[in-house]
Amino acid sequence: MTRTDSCVTVHMVASLDGFIAGPGGNVDWMETTDEFPEGETLEPEAIAGFLRTIDCYVMGSRTYELALGFEARGMGWVYGDKPTFVLTHRELPRNRPTVEFLAGDLRDIVDGRLRPRFANIWVVGGGTVCGEFLRQGLVDEVRCSIMPVAIGAGIPFFQGLDRTVSLHLVEVKAYRSGMVALRHQVRR
Repeated sequence: MTRTDSCVTVHMVASLDGFIAGPGGNVDWMETTDEFPEGETLEPEAIAGFLRTIDCYVMGSRTYELALGFEARGMGWVYGDKPTFVLTHRELPRNRPTVEFLAGDLRDIVDGRLRPRFANIWVVGGGTVCGEFLRQGLVDEVRCSIMPVAIGAGIPFFQGLDRTVSLHLVEVKAYRSGMVALRHQVRR
């Protein structure tokens, strides 16, 4: 049974030219020194309040390994105490009890395991996972935080997408950091 109120959102940070990571998975370009004085300021309280609305995270194994690397460098575990589902066929270290590894049919995982339990499901990477979610019609909303940089090569936002997916722009926000956040609904 699928919740009728559940929403699957794909969200990633991307360069202006559509990459979520540079060659070799490099994400150093996500730190920006740009300034847009007319933009909104990301206040810690607002960020914390927004993150409380997310019920669970879904990611691929490489995104999980990247998050483990950030944690090992003292940057913390950005997913808090939310259930985190890692899609993988590989053996990976489990860093906390809220992490669960899943393998199998993606539609069965989403409709059979995630939608019945969670209202706000966030898919946070990588490009292959996000592309497959979109390709299979499992996405309700796409959010992209675009950084003010072009990196020329790397991992695209959606890998393996083999069809056109129509979107409807719902919201645009520009921030003082130069980042622009886009929110689209998937047209059905």
